[in-house]
Amino acid sequence: NLVCFTTPVDFSKMEMFQAWADKRHFKVDQMADAMGIVPASVVTSGFDALRPTGRVTGTLRLWDNLWNDEYVKQYRMMDRWGTETLPLAGAYFKETIKSLMWENGLYTGKLKVGSKKVDLGKITIPLLSVVAEHDHIVPYAAAHPLMDKVGSTHKEEVMLKGGHVSLVAGPNAVKRMWPKLDQWLGERST
Repeated sequence: NLVCFTTPVDFSKMEMFQAWADKRHFKVDQMADAMGIVPASVVTSGFDALRPTGRVTGTLRLWDNLWNDEYVKQYRMMDRWGTETLPLAGAYFKETIKSLMWENGLYTGKLKVGSKKVDLGKITIPLLSVVAEHDHIVPYAAAHPLMDKVGSTHKEEVMLKGGHVSLVAGPNAVKRMWPKLDQWLGERST
């Protein structure tokens, strides 16, 4: 069994990231070579830029709910997830930008791991692809092509309410995603 959560396949559909990583303007080699290690703050800034007011409105909502212990607990879980991003090795960052963002290698079949091409069609085991209805990081158009590319005859795509992170980590994940995952795996596990 293979379970994928909000997995980007067609990187051309990640339009904001495409605009920021436009090779006419984004000198990824120069940046990564100068830094060596791309700081976590660079990565989180990219995600924050997708929703520029997100952190401010989140903090305001927290202020309004400071006496709600459950709200504060959920806020801290989500905030911790978003702020504990790891730095990236410069070589990895360059390869990701070039192979996935610029060449769209996973979608076009040009992506290589080592010397071998990645062929999603060779995935023949049962597949569950879970996508989030309000995912601002990996839009549906970027994730859905997985269903067409894999060779699995037993594959299912499930769209659940939520965003990229709240799909698996938010308070509603326990009600929406985890029961679905438990049911799907339970039917296929021995």
